[in-house]
Amino acid sequence: MFKKLITTFAVLAFAGYFTFDHYSTYIQNPWTRDGQVRADIIQITPRVTGPVVELNVKDNSFVNKGDLLFKIDPSTFLTTKDQAYANLLQVQALLDRAINEEKRSSALEKLKPGSVPVLTLNNLTNNVQTARANVKAAQASFEAAQLSLDFTTITAPSDGYITNLNLKEGSQVVANQPVVALIDNDSFWIEGFFEETDLRYIRKGSSAKVTLMSHPDSPLIGHVTSTGYGISKSDGSTGSFLLPNVNPNFQWIRLAQRIPVKVKLDNPPEDIQLIVGATASVLINKYPNHGQNDED
Repeated sequence: MFKKLITTFAVLAFAGYFTFDHYSTYIQNPWTRDGQVRADIIQITPRVTGPVVELNVKDNSFVNKGDLLFKIDPSTFLTTKDQAYANLLQVQALLDRAINEEKRSSALEKLKPGSVPVLTLNNLTNNVQTARANVKAAQASFEAAQLSLDFTTITAPSDGYITNLNLKEGSQVVANQPVVALIDNDSFWIEGFFEETDLRYIRKGSSAKVTLMSHPDSPLIGHVTSTGYGISKSDGSTGSFLLPNVNPNFQWIRLAQRIPVKVKLDNPPEDIQLIVGATASVLINKYPNHGQNDED
């Protein structure tokens, strides 16, 4: 009987110590449940208008940098390029002709001074300069046509995931209108919103423990990379009739604002897929690591 009591007290003591230790950890260190997975989202935007003739990606698929995403019908741009090239050849021929006429007249003037009027020589020189300017303009038009043709091929700017794909072959895309979202695979971070009273314990480089709601038993380790320098203010913003919006509040209660803190994960495991917008809890160790000293 006495041995059972000792065993029971030992189990209770261990459980109490374990509970107190966890409670102290969460009380002494900044902690929030208001965290989200974030990443850089690249909006794939065509730079020319036309129908899609080839689509090489599927929704929620992974792509590597440089992979072909889709192609826009190049026929119109090929025609424009050919026209620009023909115009370039034409103005180049006019330039050659103007140079030859100027040289011939200049040579004749040297052999027989006064045989060619000064006005004629000046006009021939101006013709050469005009022809050179036309050649440069034609070259620019040709290069612009080549660029437009190159823009019909859209490739992935980075490794990442295609998501919410609604594009189909035959769809008409419009220049400068985003059509595909690409989540940069190397840009994931966790953004935790901490009460402003906790900021004095948070430093750049502070170690952090992140717990995803989707993987509660697999905490991830990271470190603080930055703290936000501003948040939007609702009071004082312009409302109806150009009057300021002012929210009512209780005089004896002052709610702490929540400030975003960015946390970069250290070597996240490959078996856990980070999803933008997923919920996370974030605990910050108020004693920074990464070679930094606590200032408190």
